[in-house]
Amino acid sequence: MDKFHATTIVLVKRSPDDVCIGGDGQVTMGEHYIMKSNAKKVRKIYKNSVLVGFAGSVSDAFTLTDKFEKKLEEHAGNLKRAAVAVAQSWRSDVAVRNLQALMVAADRDNLLVISGTGEVIEPDENFVAIGSGGNFAHAAAHALYRHTDMDAEQIVRESLKIASEICVFTNEHISVEKL
Repeated sequence: MDKFHATTIVLVKRSPDDVCIGGDGQVTMGEHYIMKSNAKKVRKIYKNSVLVGFAGSVSDAFTLTDKFEKKLEEHAGNLKRAAVAVAQSWRSDVAVRNLQALMVAADRDNLLVISGTGEVIEPDENFVAIGSGGNFAHAAAHALYRHTDMDAEQIVRESLKIASEICVFTNEHISVEKL
């Protein structure tokens, strides 16, 4: 069976009061068929205080997001502790050890990349991009973050637009969430 390619996600934090995540809406089956053009893969969780977005295998991404949300509840919304707890549980659970998904998450203080293989990474910069068009979107966000006064939402939208013009697995149906 063909694999689903799922999206491009960009997360930018300009300040604790200017945090935004966005993703395109394309879900592609294999390399030849667009299954859905307006999927939403970004959302607010844990009392609207955490932004998350996912890329990769759709079912694995949902599993990753659900497990992360449960850990946020267990750890009273502490983003880093929840991410580490999810990573630790993956390493010990053979059934979910190799989820083919990546998730980005942010609150007002932290920005993290969480993988389905149990890695938790805090990027050096206050922006990150993942997914099929992630490298294109990351390069665009990097330039816009450093060389403009654009706010987080403007950078997210423009980075995704640029990625959609280059990456065949990224489209212009953009969903955005802000803290």
